[in-house]
Amino acid sequence: MTEKLALGAMLFGTAQDERRSFEILDRFVDAGGVWIDTANCYAFWADPSGFGGKSEEMIGRWLARRPGVRDRVRISTKVGCEPTEAGRFPETAEGLSARAVKSGIEDSLRRLGTDHVELYWAHMPDPATPLEETVAAFGDLVSAGTVGRLGCSNYPVWQVDRARRIARDHGGAGFTAVQLQRSYLQPRPGTRPNVSHRFGAVSDEVLYYLEHHSDMALWAYTPLLSGGYTRADKPLPQEYDHPGTVRRLAVLDEVAAETGTNRNRVVLAWLTGGNPAATPIVGVSSVEQLDEAFAGVALELTAHQRERLDSAV
Repeated sequence: MTEKLALGAMLFGTAQDERRSFEILDRFVDAGGVWIDTANCYAFWADPSGFGGKSEEMIGRWLARRPGVRDRVRISTKVGCEPTEAGRFPETAEGLSARAVKSGIEDSLRRLGTDHVELYWAHMPDPATPLEETVAAFGDLVSAGTVGRLGCSNYPVWQVDRARRIARDHGGAGFTAVQLQRSYLQPRPGTRPNVSHRFGAVSDEVLYYLEHHSDMALWAYTPLLSGGYTRADKPLPQEYDHPGTVRRLAVLDEVAAETGTNRNRVVLAWLTGGNPAATPIVGVSSVEQLDEAFAGVALELTAHQRERLDSAV
């Protein structure tokens, strides 16, 4: 069993049909995977209705048809980004009011066919709702036993810290995980990663915060840059076109050759064995890609290899 890797279920029920989704989920559990990451808004942009929910529904059907499997997996889902009007995101995103958080978890649990989730995320900041209201609403879910842990996705570090202080001052549960884009290659300073949400990558400020708050976990989405490391038909986004990328790819290729693997595996090994360690969220379209991801998180890098990877800038 490994908690080093999270299976990203973003496109289950839309781009991924039921047969393929079930095949991947079955293989994930059989290989010892634990965390399945989804969101109530997945994937509104890929569904003709313009609304999310299909990913959670797919996972719910899979759980219903696999007796006993719910006890073997941990579910991570999110609230805050589901559109309230089709075709109008982000201006009509549901936000993180107490009402939206309560309604969001109720709908997610219904679609998933479960009475709790192990990790619940605030998907993105909601400037229209006081942070105190959001923190209290999330804390109530932990108190009720509906949610195990709390996380915030795409939040700036100052807001993470403020939310945690609010929770502590009021004696409630606070965020203990952050979810951001992170990979081995780094975008040019001042640019934002060209990924689906375009919020931003893990910064030095975030890393410093995590190093000094041992109760905080880091989850990394788009860790393999959507195929950019290994696929000629998936070129790296423009913000990675700078001399630092050339230098880091050269060291990445050296370490891949030394370990007899490839860039993807080394990147996943670098993430999971780093300081702070990250839980990569990997979206796959086949069991072969999933097996490749498991091989990556199982790869052990030497201290010298890691030092060379870290020092290439």
